[in-house]
Amino acid sequence: MGSKYSSLEELRRKKALLKQEVAEIEDLITFDNAKESLSAFTNGFTDKFLKEETKPDGEKTIAINTNEIVKEFSNSVKDKVLNRNSVYGFAKSDAGMSLVENALKIGAVSFVGNYAKKSLYNSSWKKKIIGLALIYLAPIALRFIRQKLENYQRNKTASSLEQLI
Repeated sequence: MGSKYSSLEELRRKKALLKQEVAEIEDLITFDNAKESLSAFTNGFTDKFLKEETKPDGEKTIAINTNEIVKEFSNSVKDKVLNRNSVYGFAKSDAGMSLVENALKIGAVSFVGNYAKKSLYNSSWKKKIIGLALIYLAPIALRFIRQKLENYQRNKTASSLEQLI
């Protein structure tokens, strides 16, 4: 230790610098400025997705910048489509298939949900029973059908592998 520093004053300067650095790190860890702290933890990745807003009482808060998230998502989808050179290539990709599958699921759920809601508010008791059946029995039936399809697919795959062997 004595050979690293030539004087006591140099050691004191180094100590002061270390104290200052520790204080800056403590400020980051205590989230005095949340946006700056998150930026330091994520190496700047969250900078474009967060924005600082000032409330009417003067308090600064962090909010999610949804416009940037949508832009980032649309740019990544656009890049995938352009890299595949066609919409068909994107639709065949895993991302495209999951996007289409999720869109179909959401569409089916919203269609059935809206129909069930309209049926429940109808004055006819038959329509109300249909609405209740859609709400309570449809998920059970769909789950049962999905399990049967998965078992069928698993059996077909196993039989195909047996034929190959």
